[in-house]
Amino acid sequence: MAEKANSFIEANSSAAESLGRIELAPEVLEVIIGIATSEVQGIAMTSGNFASGVAEKLGKVMHGKGVKTDWVDNKLTIDVFCIAEDGQLIPQVAANVQKKIKEAVYHMTSIETGEVNVHVTGIRSEVNSVTE
Repeated sequence: MAEKANSFIEANSSAAESLGRIELAPEVLEVIIGIATSEVQGIAMTSGNFASGVAEKLGKVMHGKGVKTDWVDNKLTIDVFCIAEDGQLIPQVAANVQKKIKEAVYHMTSIETGEVNVHVTGIRSEVNSVTE
């Protein structure tokens, strides 16, 4: 299994630097991003892979599912895969997701994001079925 690279937050003040460095696991970012995405009106859920689906069936909450993070040229690039609710204006909902994620990541970690790419992989209708 591929191992994820760690992200680091460097403190700005000299007093904080003397205490050491703060390391932030990529899974923490994924959870922050997943929760922020689920809070946007018009998003039904994030879409994960087979493994996260099985884990959820077994009762484990997977807040980071459907989220991929990567560092490109020292900037955080985020890809979010989600399912929109039927009847929503998808470009507006996607723009709201981008804004919410950027705000959440910055306020919780002080990391400025480079790109936030929203991939709408399906639509959930009122009868709770997903069209992909």
